[in-house]
Amino acid sequence: MSDHPLVSTQWLADHLSSPDLVVINAWMPPVTHPDAPPVYPHAHIPGAVCFDVNEICDKDSDLPHMLPAPHVFSSAMRKLGIGDGQTLVVYDDFGFYSAPRVWWTLRSMGAERVFVLDGGFPKWRAENREVEDQAPRRVQSHFTSRLNHGAVADINHVRNVISSGSRQILDARSADRFSGDAPEPRAGLRAGHMPTALNLPFTHLINEGGTFRSRDELKEIYEEAGVDLDKPVTTTCGSGVTAAILTLGLTVLGARDLALYDGSWSEWGARDDTDVIKG
Repeated sequence: MSDHPLVSTQWLADHLSSPDLVVINAWMPPVTHPDAPPVYPHAHIPGAVCFDVNEICDKDSDLPHMLPAPHVFSSAMRKLGIGDGQTLVVYDDFGFYSAPRVWWTLRSMGAERVFVLDGGFPKWRAENREVEDQAPRRVQSHFTSRLNHGAVADINHVRNVISSGSRQILDARSADRFSGDAPEPRAGLRAGHMPTALNLPFTHLINEGGTFRSRDELKEIYEEAGVDLDKPVTTTCGSGVTAAILTLGLTVLGARDLALYDGSWSEWGARDDTDVIKG
């Protein structure tokens, strides 16, 4: 396998029986449909375990699905049967939504061989590939969490970036949310964006068929959004989920100095001591 962060459905089908492979269903209901039931109990890729983004998180935080402490994450991975040295392939039920967030989480916690399934479960089902409805019985494994602090941005990081201009801030929300012309789906948040931020809606990175755009297309899309691919980037969004899709795209392009603002607009837009720009 290469350093490319995506694998195809054909690759996964060919390697599904590999003993060191773990398939992970990344589950999180859309913020617009918080009561949506998971698909996993009824149909999932054979052998897949379910990673619930709203459960494997910092339960003491008032912000949604923030990264848990490393020891908490290690315990959760051990219970799922995810351990050191395994090849991990993450997918979600929507194609590209929560899978990149789980990919970023695992990488930030030290996993080295972790990939996202291109097209996700919709593509897998469209190709009439095998599914099952029973959770696998996996042996608990030891997962060593080694948090990469440089991959995770907090509010002080963002404030420093804005004041110093040392990094680019790239927002994955829709253009009307970024401009402040549309209300935020979460109650109590101001509308608009952070000073100096650029906007690249995550949907621009995905083909109509649900797969990721080619490298050449991605390069053009990022550059049209005003991103200098040779400079550091901090991604952000509504709650740190779709920002990971932008991070995934930047990784496809070979960018290295990347951080993701975990609190994102759920934190920035809720405070009265942060600057918000409209327009």
